[in-house]
Amino acid sequence: MTSDELRRRRLEVLEEHFQSEVDHDWDTCLGTFHEVPRYEIVPTGQIHEGRDAVRAYHVDQRTAFPDQHHENVRIHVADDDTIVTEFDLIGTNTGPFGGLEPTGKAFRVPVVAIFSFVDDGITNERVYLDVASLVRQIGRTELLPLIGVEGFAAAEMR
Repeated sequence: MTSDELRRRRLEVLEEHFQSEVDHDWDTCLGTFHEVPRYEIVPTGQIHEGRDAVRAYHVDQRTAFPDQHHENVRIHVADDDTIVTEFDLIGTNTGPFGGLEPTGKAFRVPVVAIFSFVDDGITNERVYLDVASLVRQIGRTELLPLIGVEGFAAAEMR
């Protein structure tokens, strides 16, 4: 059973994790992970594993959406090693995204992110979001055929 102290520390780590993403403080963000950081973006099939890959993911996302942030964060302790978060992800496309020029349009999509822990460090963040709504809102419907397939990751690398 997870102690109250460990649960409290994990919630503090999540707060630090979310704030470091908003602040673009990648060293702090990576410091919230236990050993090897891992992000899974479920709808696109993207997996970013390791410090360099996770940092690159964040830099790419914040290049495309520098004002990206979370609102209405709700936290649910699921079990001894898992915390589920729900939030609204908000941002404006002012940088290249999916290999395309920015549109200047904003998005707001609901997200569920599941965090797995060892001790007080995150081992994995698994993100579920409606990417189709996001690309529609920012005016990039040409990306719709690529969503949910490996082609989206390839398009981002162009």
